[in-house]
Amino acid sequence: MSVINMDKFKDKSLLITGGTGSFGSTLISNLVKTHIGQIRVLSRDEKKQEELRFKFNDDRIKFFVGDVRDPDTIERAVKKTDFVFHAAALKQVPSCEFNPLEAVKTNVVGANNVIEKCISNDVKSLVVLSTDKAVYPINTMGISKALMEKLAINSARECYYAGDVTKINVTRYGNVMGSRGSVIPLFIDKIKSGQDITLTVPSMTRFMMTLDESVELVYHAFLNCEQGDTVIKKAPSATVEQLARVMIRMFDAKVGIKVIGARHGEKLHESLCSAEEMSVAKDHGDFFSVPADIRKLSTYESPVKAESIAETKPYTSSNTILLTDSQLENTLLKLKIVQDALK
Repeated sequence: MSVINMDKFKDKSLLITGGTGSFGSTLISNLVKTHIGQIRVLSRDEKKQEELRFKFNDDRIKFFVGDVRDPDTIERAVKKTDFVFHAAALKQVPSCEFNPLEAVKTNVVGANNVIEKCISNDVKSLVVLSTDKAVYPINTMGISKALMEKLAINSARECYYAGDVTKINVTRYGNVMGSRGSVIPLFIDKIKSGQDITLTVPSMTRFMMTLDESVELVYHAFLNCEQGDTVIKKAPSATVEQLARVMIRMFDAKVGIKVIGARHGEKLHESLCSAEEMSVAKDHGDFFSVPADIRKLSTYESPVKAESIAETKPYTSSNTILLTDSQLENTLLKLKIVQDALK
């Protein structure tokens, strides 16, 4: 992770919804090294909360058992909080495909509950975590996250005109390597048990980002971006067949690769930024930021020329930098889950 000025957290309180997941745990590990006043964790998983309580043993961490679907729970957790990072979500594509209303309840209604409570409690900054699947969405998870983004941006617009103190930003990232539910732990389990690795479509590409990089993205949005900005961290990609092949070699495994076909709602390539967004995106080196369309409904004149939209390409996992096998292996070796499995 690059050096980030963490002084803004000094003596402040931060709430992480869904804070017992991979992102939340990584964020907490980082924040306990700062002079932050309080870290609040809201999640439904009391077992994981207990594990984190013993892992960090830090009185600055306060845990709330609850669901973002319940506005009263959020009110309790948000009250007198300076900053909120909203990570709670239903993230598994097949699960959301078979339970679409549940995805709406958590990813749309739950997110809206968080947004409204942050505004009414004068939270200074809210960052909501989204996904590449929200761009040109074809599955329930992506559609529900796209709606969450629209809710966040609309609320940012309303805050802008009302003069509310809450700054709202959207962060969007692709596959987080080694996170819960990602394919790397599955591949490791298959290799360790001597089973063939199962692939859906070998040529499928996915962005490759570490957990530390996902945290860095949220920090960048929180510290550097304007009201309503959607923020993307540039990331390389690899094919799933390449990932499987490299991991088999790294573990010197005697297993094969079995192609089983695409799962429900899967895309061949993912997009982090649409062509329309890229036409107005600002380049921040390692990041893109897409300004919110802050115009009122009665305003129709656009600063974006129609031809610029037509000529711009989306930022996808098929046109970003493609990792070589050696680069992918070096990236995998940075992951604790891979390091532990290789011991």
